[in-house]
Formats: sequence, structure tokens, C-alpha cells
Amino acid sequence: MTQLTCASRVLDLNRVQVMGILNVTPDSFSDGGNLYRASRLSVDRALLHAAAMLAEGAAMIDVGGESTRPGATPVGVQEELDRVIPVVERINAELDVVISVDTSSPEVIREAATAGAGLINDVRALTREGALEAVAATDLPVCLMHMQGSSPATMQLAPSYGDILAEVGDFLRRQVERCEAAGIARRRLVLDPGFGFGKTLEHNLSLLRRMDELNALGLPLLVGTSRKSMIGQALGREVDNRLAGSLATVALAVERGGRIIRAHDVAATVDVVRMTEAVLNGCKQEQA
Repeated sequence: MTQLTCASRVLDLNRVQVMGILNVTPDSFSDGGNLYRASRLSVDRALLHAAAMLAEGAAMIDVGGESTRPGATPVGVQEELDRVIPVVERINAELDVVISVDTSSPEVIREAATAGAGLINDVRALTREGALEAVAATDLPVCLMHMQGSSPATMQLAPSYGDILAEVGDFLRRQVERCEAAGIARRRLVLDPGFGFGKTLEHNLSLLRRMDELNALGLPLLVGTSRKSMIGQALGREVDNRLAGSLATVALAVERGGRIIRAHDVAATVDVVRMTEAVLNGCKQEQA
């Protein structure tokens, strides 16, 4: 696959693309509350942040209205709609960028598609009741993520694997089969190994080290390691001092086949992606 059709826009996956993170929540692990003033979401500030990430080279903006950090409290459907939909509508009206919506709720999926979203990014891989049918009823692509545990609230209690790559790969393969059975074509599917979701530090490091094995599934891989606890644990860094570690994982992810990189620090991430591609493409040209 070289292109991903995202509603009225097309994402070129011949090059690795960067997805900028736009959390419209008061409690996300890294930038929670940045877009809130007096406990109210500022759509204007969200638009400015999205525009800044676009100017820095983001090809996608990922809008999330529910924190999925470990132990996060679930958000009601109406509250998630109130956070997400006005932002999606505003970005769609004013910026030329693919809008991804980070949600597991069928109601939000349907409303987001109407509001101008180009991709659904679901950490629960369409396992929530009604989510599979909601995506099938749209023409939107969807990213299916692996998470061990039933929800972000419980995923880090006691993660355990025999062979993490085999188990992650088997889960994603089964979800692809579910999607195809529901009428969602393979050309609409993206896969995310789920770094930090139901995984210890060693699990995450092993997953990144062997991530190229997931290319056998034949679908684009989305990778999100930005500022995550795996970097804090490996380097002893607090969340605001994890840029260098995040960028190291980006270079490794691109080398191992990642096609979409989800990031907070867009400009630096774009530089690392392009430099890594320059090295890899140069090697391929020399071998040819």
C-alpha cells in the first residue's frame, strides 16, 4: 500500500508521515490541560496548536478526547463528543490536513466522520460494542492497536507474555479478520503494536527491537512512543525531558518499517524521520 484514502484527503505512505498529537483532555499524561482555560476547552487554542504542528511538517493531526494513560478514568460519551467534535469541525474548516480521531466510542466515530475526520485511531481495536459496525458504516480507514488488558485503567496491572511479537501479531491478525468480515477492506486498515499499553519496559524494548516482524501482516504500521514511560524508565527521565529518548525510538521504528509516527514534538520528529529515510534510501540506491 502506498496511499491511504482519508475521506477527502489522500495520505502518501511512500514516505513516512508524522501524526501530531492534539489532546483535548484535562488529564493526558504529557500535555494534559494545555488547551484548557478555567476548566473549559479552548477550540481557538486547539486550532492554533494544530496549525503549528502542520507548519512543522505534520501530515496528520490526532485529536483525542479521552485520556488513555495507565489508570485513566473513562470519559462519558457526551463529554467526549463535546471535547472532540468542535475541534474536528474547526480544523477541517480551516486547515488542509488529515484529521485522525483517537476514540473507541461508536457515537464519536459516527459524529467524527460527519465532522470531517479522515481516520479513526482506536486503542481498543474496535472491540467496544458497536465500534466495528460504526467504522464499517463509514468510508474511513481505521488504526487497530494492540492492548493487553481490558482497558487503560487496568492494562498495566500485571502484563505478561510468552512471545510478545507472536501474541501481538496474532491479536492484530484476528482484528484484521474481524474487520474484513464486517466489510472493512484491508486498504482501510493500519496497525499499531501498542507501545506502553499493557507492556513492561522489557516488553516494549523487545517489541521495538523485533518490530520488523510485524511487516509480515502486510499493512502499514503506526508507532507511538513519544514521551512514554518506557523512555522514562530506560533513561530515568521525567515526562518533560524525554525528547532525545523519543527520537531514538523514532529512528529505530522507521528503520523497522513504521509508516506513521505519532508524536508530540513534531518538528524534531520530522527531522529524524527524514534523516533516517535519507540513510535508508541511500543504502537501497547503492545496492541497486
